[in-house]
Amino acid sequence: MIPAPRIVLIPIPNLDFDPSEVAVSWRILTARGHRVLFATPDGRPAAADPLMLSGEGLDLWGWIPLLKKAKLLGLALRANSAARADYAALQSDRAFLAPLSYAELQAADYDGLLLSGGHRARGMLAYLESQPLQDFTGAFFDSGKPVAAICHGVVLAARSRSPRSGKSALYGRKTTALTWKLERSAWKLMRFCGRFWDPAYYRTYGEQGGEAAGYRSVQAEVSRALAQPGDFLDTSPAAPHFFRKSSGLFRDSAGDSRPAFVVTDGNYVSARWPGDVHLFAKTFAELLETGSGR
Repeated sequence: MIPAPRIVLIPIPNLDFDPSEVAVSWRILTARGHRVLFATPDGRPAAADPLMLSGEGLDLWGWIPLLKKAKLLGLALRANSAARADYAALQSDRAFLAPLSYAELQAADYDGLLLSGGHRARGMLAYLESQPLQDFTGAFFDSGKPVAAICHGVVLAARSRSPRSGKSALYGRKTTALTWKLERSAWKLMRFCGRFWDPAYYRTYGEQGGEAAGYRSVQAEVSRALAQPGDFLDTSPAAPHFFRKSSGLFRDSAGDSRPAFVVTDGNYVSARWPGDVHLFAKTFAELLETGSGR
């Protein structure tokens, strides 16, 4: 028996969302017959982080107009060819071109919610700090319907409050998110080997005076919202393919889930970064289709 199509909402900012996390998820969900809708802060169409699409501007020489098209780090750090192809297809999708606004969202209108990420503060702050979107997300968690969050999308989930309990929507749940190890590695790479004139490119929030290193990282903020620190999970050194999963050098694909790490807790699915996105979206689609929950 073919499961009935579900309506999934993917809220995104107007600028700088991660193209892999949005486009690959969209492609996997729609290929399985589900309807995907989008929302932005003001209901205007969105655009992904251009650096993650082209790779231009990520190398040491990326600030020089005649040299920026010569890419080394840029080729490794940008979205891979499959994700870029998915994003190109997404740009002609009707729902993507005509998003809703955050203010009009109602939890009753959707069967599932997917919170994607992105790291560039320029665009992402309007998504992560939106009170209407946080209110909607908290209510959606309380509805018991499936939710998926990846990378900085988990920060949005952590900041969202349950109307029932008043606590974070993630309180009492197990989750993963962008780890400090992965975030710090990308940040240091930019500071010393790449986009040195914009070293905070990979840090959406930086530490303030007197704060310990990593205090404003995704992992630290999410962990502070949980019932206990041990509810934040990362791949274990004893796990098969640990190096593939933990190094940040490998990404999963439609045919290879070895690099991916995904956590499922009842009706909630989470993942760390774009390298997990195929397994992440597939796991979420299966949760939508089976209707299982907490």
